[in-house]
Amino acid sequence: MNFATTDLCDEYMDDPQAQLRVVNPMFIGFGGRKRFSGQITTLKLFEDNVRVREVLGEPGQGGVLVVDGGGSMRCALLGDQLAQLGKDNGWSGVVVYGCVRDSAQLMEIELGVQALNAHPLKSQKKGLGERDVSVTFGSVTIQPGEWLYADEDGIIVASQQLNT
Repeated sequence: MNFATTDLCDEYMDDPQAQLRVVNPMFIGFGGRKRFSGQITTLKLFEDNVRVREVLGEPGQGGVLVVDGGGSMRCALLGDQLAQLGKDNGWSGVVVYGCVRDSAQLMEIELGVQALNAHPLKSQKKGLGERDVSVTFGSVTIQPGEWLYADEDGIIVASQQLNT
């Protein structure tokens, strides 16, 4: 991954075809891969990570899973086992609008992981949630199939793949 979100903003912010949006700065990098990008798959759920396991168990093809966990700070939606599953299945990264756990171990896994914070409690296991729906957080609405770029400076979303 040879891009910087700052450079992409400079180049594409005024490009009407790219429809570049910058997610408000609220995320912390937890994964071993600090810079990641890919086509977006979305999940919308609340305090239940069964669907996260399902999706990360599928071939990722370099994509990014965006999990709208409602911003809950009461449990974690991703830990080291699910991160390893995602890495093994070819996902580039996961953005969690919620919490993760096993933060020390996440840093050892070559997967991009950004989340609001860490929390030691695991989530419920009811299997509830929606896949491939629009999600909104950080003042940005994200559609499945769009492209996400993340690094140490932040997260940006574009309607199409950008030349990096």
